[in-house]
Amino acid sequence: MRLTVPLSAGIAVILVAYACGGGPPPPPPPPPVNQDSIDAERARRDSIARERAREDSLRRAREAADAAARDSIARVRRETERVRGMLETMINFEYDQSQVRQQDASVLDQKLGILRANPGLRIQITGHADERGSDEYNLALGNRRALAARQYLIDRGISGDRISTNSLGEERPLDPRSNEEAWARNRRDEFSITAGGDVLRAPSGM
Repeated sequence: MRLTVPLSAGIAVILVAYACGGGPPPPPPPPPVNQDSIDAERARRDSIARERAREDSLRRAREAADAAARDSIARVRRETERVRGMLETMINFEYDQSQVRQQDASVLDQKLGILRANPGLRIQITGHADERGSDEYNLALGNRRALAARQYLIDRGISGDRISTNSLGEERPLDPRSNEEAWARNRRDEFSITAGGDVLRAPSGM
């Protein structure tokens, strides 16, 4: 007589065998966490972040300093041009006269302040005449006009070796016409810088 094992009993035997070690091995445990490595990486990243922040701060500081320097240079240039314009303002004279007119004294006083505020500044005064009179006479008249302005500045404390003079007589008229208006413009002293004019400082209050 053959004995047959019921199918359900066979499945139970297989399950028991699998549970007792007959199946695949369990997965290996994860490697232990290396806390020192984690801390070192975090420190490295923090160091990189700090270095980038420092570089950004230095870059912003350099950009701000460069902008301030450009602004300062621009201000100095504007101031120099403003002072140069005041220094180059002409004065005029009456017909056949070389005395400084009362209305031109304030113009010379302005130049006086500029010369005092800029000790390295040297100027030249060039005298001119209108077309009436001989060439020789007008050269002499132009020279007297230049010397009159120079003496005005010397009398008020400016050293004479800072002021040279020249005369062009009637050779370079501002206005080529032959009438009273043109002649009045052409009777003049012109002022130019000969040294120390790269950077000019205005006197206080000017």
